[in-house]
Amino acid sequence: MIDRAIAVVSPARAVRRQAARKQLDILNTGYSNSGASKQKKSMRGWLFRGGSTKEDIDENLDTLRQRSRDLYMNTPLATGALKTIRTNAIGYGLVLNSQIDYEFLGLSEDEADAWETQVEREFSLWAESLMADSLQMHNFYELQQIAFLSFLASGEIFVALPYRSHIEHKYALRVQLIEGDRVSSPSGTSGTSDNIMSGVELGNYGEVVAYHICNMHPLSTGSGKKEWIRVEKFGKESGRQNLLHLMESERPDQRRGVPLLSPVIESLKQLDRYSEAELTAALVSSLMTIFIETTEDDDGSGSIIGEGIAETDQVDQVDETTVELAPGSVIALNPGEKANTSNPARNNTSFDPFVTAIMRQMGAALEIPYEVLVKHFTSSYSASRAALLEAWKMFKMRRTFMAKRFCQPIYEEWLTEAILIGRVHAPGFLEDPLIRRAYSQAEWNGPSQGQLDPLKEVNAAIKRVEAGYSTRAKETVELTGGDFWRNHAQRVREEEARRAAGLDLPYLEIMKSMGEEVNQENGED
Repeated sequence: MIDRAIAVVSPARAVRRQAARKQLDILNTGYSNSGASKQKKSMRGWLFRGGSTKEDIDENLDTLRQRSRDLYMNTPLATGALKTIRTNAIGYGLVLNSQIDYEFLGLSEDEADAWETQVEREFSLWAESLMADSLQMHNFYELQQIAFLSFLASGEIFVALPYRSHIEHKYALRVQLIEGDRVSSPSGTSGTSDNIMSGVELGNYGEVVAYHICNMHPLSTGSGKKEWIRVEKFGKESGRQNLLHLMESERPDQRRGVPLLSPVIESLKQLDRYSEAELTAALVSSLMTIFIETTEDDDGSGSIIGEGIAETDQVDQVDETTVELAPGSVIALNPGEKANTSNPARNNTSFDPFVTAIMRQMGAALEIPYEVLVKHFTSSYSASRAALLEAWKMFKMRRTFMAKRFCQPIYEEWLTEAILIGRVHAPGFLEDPLIRRAYSQAEWNGPSQGQLDPLKEVNAAIKRVEAGYSTRAKETVELTGGDFWRNHAQRVREEEARRAAGLDLPYLEIMKSMGEEVNQENGED
């Protein structure tokens, strides 16, 4: 009302007041001064659109999975990145080290050690057998490698634990790996109808109650009718976990995993194209091929098209004019044809620095330092060790994830079966959840951290043990991945054998001198 009144008396002043009010509306405050600014010229061209996990993740999963797996199969850098994580985090497979709470169970240390040794022996009987796999192709440790690599490439993997008896095997537990693509919404359901979101069925409170698994891979070209099986996450009567779902969550309400390579898919593909183009250019420039141009015959007739091209030189049998260049090859051209070359004048000196810069960015996104990503340690000892330590943080985190989400649940399922069939004795295991937890506690040991200077690493381990910061058992696992107690028993046997054979001369001389001193004190010869 005031503006309208002023406009009647002084239109110019009313215009200035309106302009000032508009200027107040566009002033930046807080994040609008930088990342959320819509007025800066540098940010106006930024096209963006946010959404929930359904729009941002679920609707893009098929494309992300297929592109990620394509990079793994066809791009060396992507293959190396995933296998580097697999090899350092899992290696040959995480090995069981039973660590029961013997104090809570009322057992002595000797009784606990005997129980743990028996369980580890029984578990090895199952884990090292092909019967651990539902396909009867891999043992438990090889299944860990497959599951983890698929988890990295596809973003997730599902694990079923069926029981199938075998006449020559004591245990019926099997591990069935299910690729994430097969968990999808059944035909006829769209969006979030029937509380099914991307194959995940939700309860009244948004919790996961079941998964819908297709009987065949959705990308398979085989014939057959697609059918979906509904598998509840937990059994109604037993409460056991019927299906393990290995994935990393980035946001709340996220129920499907994202491939590890997703943030760097474009960079990896463009870098692969650039490397291939440079390789092709270098190859072509290194070839020396001679083209001979002919003239028309006396009668004026030309030679047949492609007459001078041998079949072995043709790359494409459909196109007769497509020729493969080779060092020292001689190719005859038809009358009137000329061979022209294209020199793109690439600056090859900038290839390596540019590729290195891109790989450093991708390494930061994948949590793999550049030196570890390309296995190129040319810096100082301190810099190389810092890179290894930084990478080892990520490796340990993923190893812990795999141990808790894959190895431990399967071990607890196996231990339950072993107790039920009488192979393992554990009083109260089935009645009290605290007793069950006490018996089920375990460590999962994998490959040790790499060492640049083993002597320095061993000296540091000795000092940590002497100062009480660590134990011999822990240092043995981290340095060599071994078992201290088994090493100790083996060393006792070895030393006794050496002394019995008279090979440990310093020890024999010390014992002889000590014996002479004792005899002199007792007055004996």
